[in-house]
Amino acid sequence: MKDVYTVLVVDDDHSIVELLTDFLMNEGFQVKLAYDTTQALDVLKQCRIDCLVLDIMMPGQNGFELCRQLRMKSNVPIIFLSALSDDVDKIRGLALGGDDYIVKTASPGEIVARVKAVLRRSSSQQELKRKVLDYGRLSLDLATREVSIEGQPISLTPKEYDLLQLFAEHPKYVFTYEQLLEKFWEGIGDKHTIRVHLSRLREKIEAEPNEPKFIVNVWGIGYRFKGE
Repeated sequence: MKDVYTVLVVDDDHSIVELLTDFLMNEGFQVKLAYDTTQALDVLKQCRIDCLVLDIMMPGQNGFELCRQLRMKSNVPIIFLSALSDDVDKIRGLALGGDDYIVKTASPGEIVARVKAVLRRSSSQQELKRKVLDYGRLSLDLATREVSIEGQPISLTPKEYDLLQLFAEHPKYVFTYEQLLEKFWEGIGDKHTIRVHLSRLREKIEAEPNEPKFIVNVWGIGYRFKGE
């Protein structure tokens, strides 16, 4: 387990950056700062970052665009921090590959707790002995967190991987919406949050995402994994 994590805080509001920096450092995190996406990209080139806390509305390129860029080459956990509580923005952020979405009215303590939760989920499997779950065209290496479709590696966000592993380790077990929210979102969110993530995951692992063979709906209850 890693002892010290580095968090990159990206926000054009200097007071928010300073406040979050204080709280994160008090919890033992190393913190890097950026006040726009250009600065953020420079930091990412120079340092290994374990998590981003990313504002959406900033001068120039916004947080959504930075997330889109990063998801083309990186699975680093991203937590969107926004002044907007609109569900459309939340769903858009999650669909682009964000791992969490927090409104700025949240307390700094809650934001730090959410950072810890995202990092805990993304690193919880590092000490596992090598184990591969094989479901025909789909395989998961639990030690390296690598997923392959028909032998070809695919890129998943930390949240997508954690969801897939949970289902793959418990085939045929029905997970309710409430169980998934509690496990992966600290009980905060709704069915739309889960649907967005699973829709994105299906696009990556299913031959026909609209007719899934791996993760299937149990109408009105939740989802289960059945394999092909």
